Amino acid sequence: MEITFKNNKLEKSFTDDNLLSKIYGTMAKKVKQRYEDLKLADNLFVISQYPAMRLHPYKGNSGIWSVDIIKNWRILFIVNQHPIPTFEDGGVNLRAIEIIKIESVEDPH
Repeated sequence: MEITFKNNKLEKSFTDDNLLSKIYGTMAKKVKQRYEDLKLADNLFVISQYPAMRLHPYKGNSGIWSVDIIKNWRILFIVNQHPIPTFEDGGVNLRAIEIIKIESVEDPH
């Protein structure tokens, strides 16, 4: 999957191992694993097949999606395809979503 980031600082926090550890501490290994899983997937349907990632639209923020890292921590992203691929019935076509933009890592609770 093609992944972009909200800003350069966020991108470096995912791609520089020293910064990854400094920013995310004990979560660093899991953040890196989730990022690698997202990169290696062909589309969001593949991600939806991993129960531990719990791909879902983010409550309260239309257009934001999330995958679990650990406990309450999530990687939040948007679909970076316009228009967002849908089926005729209006559902989102996860197999056609191949480009996302990571917006943040946070504990929304």
